Formats: sequence, C-alpha cells, structure tokens
Amino acid sequence: MTNTEPSNRNIIGDLGRIVAPEGIQESFKVPIGGVDQWVNTRGQDRANPLLFFIHGGPASPATPTLWMYQRPIEEVFTVVNWDQRGAGRTYLEADPEAVQDTLHIDQYVSDALELAELLLHRYAAPKAILMGHSWGTIIGVRAVLERPELFSAYIGIGQVINTRENERLSYDYAISEATRNGNTAALEELAAIAPYPGLTPITRERIIIARKWAQYYGGLSAFRHESQYYFNAPLLSPEYDDRAVAAIDQGSLLTLERILPEFLEVDLNPITAFPIPLFLFMGRHDYTTPSVLAEAWLQQVSAPYKQGIWFERSAHLIPFEEPGKLLLSLVQQVLPVAQAHKESL
Repeated sequence: MTNTEPSNRNIIGDLGRIVAPEGIQESFKVPIGGVDQWVNTRGQDRANPLLFFIHGGPASPATPTLWMYQRPIEEVFTVVNWDQRGAGRTYLEADPEAVQDTLHIDQYVSDALELAELLLHRYAAPKAILMGHSWGTIIGVRAVLERPELFSAYIGIGQVINTRENERLSYDYAISEATRNGNTAALEELAAIAPYPGLTPITRERIIIARKWAQYYGGLSAFRHESQYYFNAPLLSPEYDDRAVAAIDQGSLLTLERILPEFLEVDLNPITAFPIPLFLFMGRHDYTTPSVLAEAWLQQVSAPYKQGIWFERSAHLIPFEEPGKLLLSLVQQVLPVAQAHKESL
C-alpha cells in the first residue's frame, strides 16, 4: 500500500457514511454520572424511532463492531451505541483508579437512565426502544423497572436471568460436549475447577476456563470453535483508533473483577411483572447465557405484551450470526408493538 491509498478503516468508514440530508451520524462524549462517556448515533432519517443499545461485557463496547451488522438497521431506526464507564473510548476519559470504586450495577443503571433522558431531549423523541445484550440486559431490565415511562419496548439479547445458573449450565454443557468428543485436554482443565460454580469462589480465572470450552463447542458463536471475527472486528473499525482498541482489554481487566461479586448475585427470577412490552431474542445454541433460563423466565413474567423469538442458527452473538433475522424481528415484531404502546399512553 502506498501512502496515497486509503486504509481499510477509511474504506469501511466511507462506505458507512450517512449521506442522506435527513440522516444523522455523530460521535460525542458527554458527562454522565461524573465521567465523560462516549456515544455514537447513526441513522438514515432522524425522524425514525430511537433504538438505544446497551452493550455487554462488562466492558465489551459494541461501537467498534457495529460496522459489521448495523447499517441495515439504520434504515429503520436511529441507533445509539454507548461506551459504558470503564469501556472502550470511555475508559480513556478518566483515571482508572478514580473510576474503579464507581463500578457498581446501580451506577451503570443510573448512567443508562441519565443518558436515556439526554437522548430523548437531544433527538426530540417521546420514548426509546431499549435493547440490551448479555451484561447489558442486567442494566436494561433494571433501567426499565426504575423508569418505564422512558421506553416503548425492551429487547433482551442473550438475556441474563441468574448468573450462577448461567455458569452451571455453561459448565455442564462444556463437560457434556468434551465427553462426547473424547476431548481429554478439555476434561482435565474443567475437572481442575470442579465443582463449578460450587461453593468455591468464582474467580475470573475459573470463569475463563469454564467459558473457554463452552465457547469452543459453539456456545458463543454457533457451529464455530472460535469467534475471532468478533474479537478482531475493532481492528477495522472507523470509530476506533489503535489506542481505543487497546482500551477494550484494559477496560475488561479493570471492570470484571470489581463488578464480579454483584454480578454473581444477579437473579431476575423474583421479577414477575414487567411494565412495558418485552421481547427476548434467544440463540438456540447460546451457552454463554443459556437461553433455557430466559425462556423459563419469559413464561412466568407478566407484561403488556411479551414474545420470545428463537434464532436457530445463533448462539450468543445474534447480531453477527443472524443479522437478517435480527432486522426482520425488529421491524416486523418489535416496532408495531412499540408504536402501539407509545400511542396508548
């Protein structure tokens, strides 16, 4: 490549540029809960419904991966992605030592609600559709329960219900698949952390081993032993430079150990009533947040409207694995219900 040739990031960025006069494409930072946090908004028509996405992790920002799947969604929605405190570009905005003591679920929920209010005002939207993924579903459910008037519908992708049960089912799946495939190396590693989760403290190291083999057998990306397409996506992101890409892992190291004690106590099963339309997008092969738990919770919770949608060729990374069905589900199932709920109030 000569110096005059565009970089891969620039090519992708040029393709993804919003050029429609009525469209919106902006990336900005705003003080939320005492920390400058980064927000990315894209859409072909600023009059479209607002879709607020809460990423997983903790500290796995969606912004550097959205170039892989989001563009079609932007034709129907104005999509907002947010780098949470300690995540991605937001990680770079504050001294980690100053942020680490604020890393609590309550604070993330407060941040989400503060940002939601800002977004509704900034984009003159009456309500937002809230969509969370994995860790982000914990924040999302809590946010809806605290301020349901801000949202017209909630979508959980890889919905977390009970963290300890998640870990148990994921570990059992890894044992089962390793046994079926005669994988002695996997069985030895998994035996070394048994019983899991058990009464032994769940550490980051034990989680990594348990997840390693569940994901090897397709529990993160269906039918794949690995998901490098996802982990390498930030390297081509027009939204992230090399420093921001490096901050992803730095944020993960900062965040997980500090949030882990609260994270392990998450249990949504006592929630039996939900105040707005509720959708769960469930990967049939998800053994990162096993969908069987989400399905059981959905059956017992009451809501103005509720629907579970199965993604038969997906595990935990539905937006990347079945982006077409994701778009159709948003347009055909979620949008009419969200609009009807908004108009009924």
